[in-house]
Amino acid sequence: MSHTTTDEPTRSASGATVPVLAFAGIVVAVMQTLLVPVIKDLPALLDTSPSNATWVLTSTLLSGAVATPIMGRLGDLFGKRRMLIVSLSVMVVGALISAFTDALIPMIVGRTLQGVAMGAIPLGIGLMRDILPRERLGSAMALMSSSIGVGGGLALPAAALVAQHTDWHTLFYGAAGLGVLSIALTLLVVPESPLRAKGSFDLPGAVGLTAGLILFLLPITKGSDWGWSSPTTLGLFAAAVVVLLLWGLMELRVAAPLVDLRTTARREVLLTNLASIMVGVSFFVISLVLPQLLQLPAETGYGLGQSMVVAGLCVAPLGLTMMFTAPVYARLSARYGPRTTLIIGLLIIGIGYAGGLGLMNAAWQTVITSVLIGAGIGLAYSSLPALIIGAVPASETGAANGLNTLMRSIGTSVSSAVIGMVLANTANDVGGVAVPTMHGFRVSFLIATAAVAVGLALAFFLPRRRPSTATQLRASSEEDANLARAEQALAGEAAGASPRGFRGRVLAADGAPVARAKVTLIDRHGRQAGATLSAEDGGYALAVPARGPYVLAARAAGHGPLAHSATHAGGEFPVDLDLRLPDETVSA
Repeated sequence: MSHTTTDEPTRSASGATVPVLAFAGIVVAVMQTLLVPVIKDLPALLDTSPSNATWVLTSTLLSGAVATPIMGRLGDLFGKRRMLIVSLSVMVVGALISAFTDALIPMIVGRTLQGVAMGAIPLGIGLMRDILPRERLGSAMALMSSSIGVGGGLALPAAALVAQHTDWHTLFYGAAGLGVLSIALTLLVVPESPLRAKGSFDLPGAVGLTAGLILFLLPITKGSDWGWSSPTTLGLFAAAVVVLLLWGLMELRVAAPLVDLRTTARREVLLTNLASIMVGVSFFVISLVLPQLLQLPAETGYGLGQSMVVAGLCVAPLGLTMMFTAPVYARLSARYGPRTTLIIGLLIIGIGYAGGLGLMNAAWQTVITSVLIGAGIGLAYSSLPALIIGAVPASETGAANGLNTLMRSIGTSVSSAVIGMVLANTANDVGGVAVPTMHGFRVSFLIATAAVAVGLALAFFLPRRRPSTATQLRASSEEDANLARAEQALAGEAAGASPRGFRGRVLAADGAPVARAKVTLIDRHGRQAGATLSAEDGGYALAVPARGPYVLAARAAGHGPLAHSATHAGGEFPVDLDLRLPDETVSA
């Protein structure tokens, strides 16, 4: 009888896997900022009113918010790579629809389909956790998490250059081409994750979450047009509260919910998600303020009089810095943990915004602000998936990271609404045109600083990772956490406790104990039922959820892999089973 272990994809993951997944994230992020350079021209381009034209942006935001947790759950159930390709394919179809139309309704349909691609970010993070070895996981997840900011920052000058010199539909042709390239690279390079969550897709839960998110985000994005105290805005907010409460009650009663609210309510997950909203708020403020400041005419007395392309280039360091902070994050997190790295990132963002209050007098000053804030956001964004992954089961990483990405999207949506309102209320009327003021820009930076302060308070309340006797727990490496659990289980056995499951030692071919060998428990359906690392003396312990046949797959650096069939007959006593790893063989 042959078995496929969960370690096989890790062996087949090449060095190009991380860049390809990060490229997919960047392509998705490009979609979010694609139309920023032509926002003010959309009413004329689509022959519609300004209020109707805003639906071109709102539709992408809403579909992205809805798709993110849903695609994450589908990835957990049916394969993260498969759902990543589906997300990118839907995006390509949406881009082509938008490329071939000048009418409002087809454009909104195309942009709605493009928003589905937002699910690629949590899917990529989940794939990395499932298929990459421990030593590459920290920096890889950091790069994937930051890709949404990297793509957004790099897309601004590129989209501005295209929009300024060619037909604006070229933006969508280019996006479709990037999507096709990303799909091809994913098919060629990225292996599928073998991990699957148990249960079926919660369709009623998906419908309820979709309705609740739309009812909540719609008044946030359209409140400035409808009026924040209008019956429509207040009625939608009230309906959102009712629908989301009912949805939550329903999810608590479902065996396999779309979102496990009990897991989400854990202190670490809840505080991380709330901090994510604050990071999202702070990230979007600079994207809204600096391009306007740079492009305002110098005749205003404070505008910097730069072209659309130059403005994009001045903001581009925001994304570039985020990309280059990924390896820095990996080192900081490996030494101090993701909680501390999140705090450091938020402090840098706060310094960037506080300093930015006085750095608005020249284009080069905005570049300094972009670099500082980009470095902070890069560290903060990189910490979030590590904190989430360290607090949820492996089978829920897609859905959990999808929810975390949704929290960031809610933060950017709130930021867009609040900063838009601030800039509108502080603007000067010049010949019937609302011109943003320096006072409005500075108030916006103060709001971002306040959001950072709230995020810092939440981060300080995150639980600290306590060191075990053999290793310091770090969320960037789930195997370290599993090692501590294994050592605790072995200590419990020494005290007389004998958990139902398998226990024993991992040995080399010559009988020497093998420390830090990964031992994975696979059930009869080919799903992972548990995982751990062997202790210093080679000891391991794995509990079983039920009696029956299992496969214990073991591997360690310098040794060949092992898949051993074993059966647990039930009862309260563990099955003693030593796992002897063969010598490593090198194929020609």
